[in-house]
Amino acid sequence: MCPNCRAFITTSDKVCPYCDLKLGRPAIERRAPADLLGGLIPHDRFITMIILLINAGLYLTMVVHMMQTGKSNLMDFDGTTLFNFGAKFGPAIRAGQWWRLITAGFLHGGLFHIAMNSWVLYDLGAQIEEHFGTPRYLLIYLFATITGFYGSYIWSPGLSIGSSAGIFGLIGAMIALGLKDGSSYGRAMSSHYTRWAAIMIGLGLLPPSLLFGMAFDNAAHIGGLAGGFAVAYLAGTPRRTGALEQVWRAAGWASVGVTCVAFYYMARWLMIANASV
Repeated sequence: MCPNCRAFITTSDKVCPYCDLKLGRPAIERRAPADLLGGLIPHDRFITMIILLINAGLYLTMVVHMMQTGKSNLMDFDGTTLFNFGAKFGPAIRAGQWWRLITAGFLHGGLFHIAMNSWVLYDLGAQIEEHFGTPRYLLIYLFATITGFYGSYIWSPGLSIGSSAGIFGLIGAMIALGLKDGSSYGRAMSSHYTRWAAIMIGLGLLPPSLLFGMAFDNAAHIGGLAGGFAVAYLAGTPRRTGALEQVWRAAGWASVGVTCVAFYYMARWLMIANASV
């Protein structure tokens, strides 16, 4: 999209054909993150791959933890392990463990769970990075994770985990992008992702026996969808200059700091839990 008139343009345009703005390189090209890891991570999915690596790292850590406790199981984790690693749990959040609203979004309950979410995130994340850039992507994903699990916390006190709250936030962001564009292409985009969200929420109404034993948390999905939509609609796509643009960039990178703090509290809780065993 042109950063000035918001019209859709091609990646090869050097000048916007609608408002004659001279265009620089796309944000994806300017970040050039592939240089950091010798090209192992495609630069159009850099943040997405980082999130996927964190998810996979935590998943493997939980597998090792269960092996050490004599509960080796790649397909399903017990509730105690999920709780100790930072799952959303109503009574714990009420007791002040707010960080579970964030860490729960990086945990998965089994091999099929993480595989399915990783596939969707890998496909959708590249589109978010292209349209919104890194800072907004970070803010959308974190805020959607928080609103998703806060909605789950309000709806039910039980355990809940999964990156689907953040994924629904990305879907909400694409819906907002299409609505703000207002063109026929934008309306088609919004309609496409609205149907996608409706289908996934509909699947969450099915009994777990039809979903490989998984119970979908539709409260987290709807909360994440709303959170991602709100941030994307307010923030819009990146502009070159302006004080407000700097605010959105700062908010995006501040979300990284908040996430790091949440993981610090998770690690501290895990050390306490292991010491008490």
